[in-house]
Amino acid sequence: MDNYQITKTDKGWALTKQGAGRASKTASTKAEITSLASEFLEGKTASLKIHKEDGTIQEERTYPRAADPTKTKG
Repeated sequence: MDNYQITKTDKGWALTKQGAGRASKTASTKAEITSLASEFLEGKTASLKIHKEDGTIQEERTYPRAADPTKTKG
């Protein structure tokens, strides 16, 4: 499973894969980058952490939803 994060940058917001040197997608607003991330991660197995402007984690999503490890019995 690939790990991605949405973070605030000097020029807006960025979707970055963990360990990558540059952003996969960028946008001027958080709503826009969140929408782009959903489209970008469609069909992939990935974890997405959405950060607030201060850097703390606001939300975590799993793509596809069925791959969410917290939803499994065990």
